[in-house]
Amino acid sequence: MEREAPAGAPIADVHAAAYRIPTDGPEADGTFRWDATTLVVVEVAAADGHVGLGYTYADASIACLIAGELKKAIADRDSLDIPGCWFAMQRSVRNLGRSGLAACAISAIDAALWDLKARTLGLALAELLGRRRSHVPIYGSGGFTSYSNEQLRDQLGAWVERDGCRFVKMKVGSEPDKDPERVAVAKRAIGDRQLFVDANGAFSVKQALTFAAACAPADIRWFEEPVTSDDLPGLRVMRQRSPDQMEIAAGEYIYVCDDARRLLEADAVDVLQADITRCGGVTGFLDVGALCEAHHIDLSAHCAPALHRHVACAVPRLRHLEWFHDHVRIEHMLFEGAPVVRDGAIEPDLSRPGHGLTFKSKDAKRYRVNGGT
Repeated sequence: MEREAPAGAPIADVHAAAYRIPTDGPEADGTFRWDATTLVVVEVAAADGHVGLGYTYADASIACLIAGELKKAIADRDSLDIPGCWFAMQRSVRNLGRSGLAACAISAIDAALWDLKARTLGLALAELLGRRRSHVPIYGSGGFTSYSNEQLRDQLGAWVERDGCRFVKMKVGSEPDKDPERVAVAKRAIGDRQLFVDANGAFSVKQALTFAAACAPADIRWFEEPVTSDDLPGLRVMRQRSPDQMEIAAGEYIYVCDDARRLLEADAVDVLQADITRCGGVTGFLDVGALCEAHHIDLSAHCAPALHRHVACAVPRLRHLEWFHDHVRIEHMLFEGAPVVRDGAIEPDLSRPGHGLTFKSKDAKRYRVNGGT
């Protein structure tokens, strides 16, 4: 006789709030400048009193979507039935469009649902998902194009010396004529560690190939979004014509599985990226991981390290996790239990249930913006 799966308590409430946190200095990449980052925090409460926490980095406006259509889509559903909740949310935004802001909103709720389930069962999320690895390698990420050469040198050098990072990443593309000098400064700062660069889609194919040739002495190992990730043929050309040791990466703007499938089927990347705060949460990240496994392509987790660390232990073919300056700073400011780097890696705290994070609502209060519920 088949045994029925245990039912969870029904979902009783969904709450969202947005916070705008100023950066610690002017920041820029190849296509954008910013002076603040918006964090949208979600809590999903079950009728038995358990509460799950999730978040995304997006616009404050999605708090209304979370408190409206998405809350309605999962209201009174079994809190342990995450696939059912996820599918209900996807259907509810059909006419809005599943990508972009809607995907970020669903991602935050899905992360909260997984946290809720793990807390209900008294498990760390990594234990619930199953662990393929005990820790997750990170790469230091920042090196903004707004930085002076001294700031660039000091930041990248600290990730190597203080945190033991084997890989570090800098931004390029704002002023292409200055990039070879900046790359040389970065390489001197990190010695024999691997240098990654990210153009954020700033270049054309010819410009990107010119950059790669000009910076050949730096032995760049990772070129992220050398052209826009919408240009699949351009990414494929970069993969074919770049130096053998230089891997082409893209995928941070994957919102639905079809986005990942298109990049993989086009042979556009050597390593695929995905972001738990954009691609559909834990559920979506696991789906992208399965696609990578099927295509024999490694996966790298994009930003939000505190939220990625548990699922990054579970997903197949995980290469590393981005230790992004802005998000690391925010997560240590506003979340108890945020990870600490040891020897170039982070690991989940298995003594804490769920993803092990507690939001510091009192500390965050001064950053609250309109749009919360």
